[in-house]
Amino acid sequence: MDHAKLVSSFREKGVLHLKEGNGKVITLMKPEHWNLELGEDWIFLLFDLFQIRTICEPFSEVSLDIVEYAGKPTIYHSPANLIMKNGPIVDGILQFSLILEPNWNKLLFQIAQPILVKIDTGEATGHHTPVLFPLLSPGAKEMFLGPDGDVKIMRG
Repeated sequence: MDHAKLVSSFREKGVLHLKEGNGKVITLMKPEHWNLELGEDWIFLLFDLFQIRTICEPFSEVSLDIVEYAGKPTIYHSPANLIMKNGPIVDGILQFSLILEPNWNKLLFQIAQPILVKIDTGEATGHHTPVLFPLLSPGAKEMFLGPDGDVKIMRG
């Protein structure tokens, strides 16, 4: 994965369409470019556990441990931080995922901010990577995670 080229394109346009290893096109976007017309099925991507503080209500240690030690890629539904102004928040809840796969984590680290992803957008793109996007793996899970340690498995 040519991180420099992808990061440069993302910073220039604020959006990046990328065909990942399964052949599906994902769209990465800066939250400030999102609007309601783009739909609400976007997920915040994080490269570091501490980024949760910027998008969600403060988490208990139990909730942070659940995210940190998750063995499989997981999409979390959690209450949004009240300071969040941009992004798909539905009834006060947003979706996020901490991406630990090394190649994708490095890309997110170089972008250096929480970003949004929409999966399988079908957009035309010249950007390709053989690396599979973790949230498209068959073992990916989905759960509600409250700031006080409330957990509800939604898919898994």
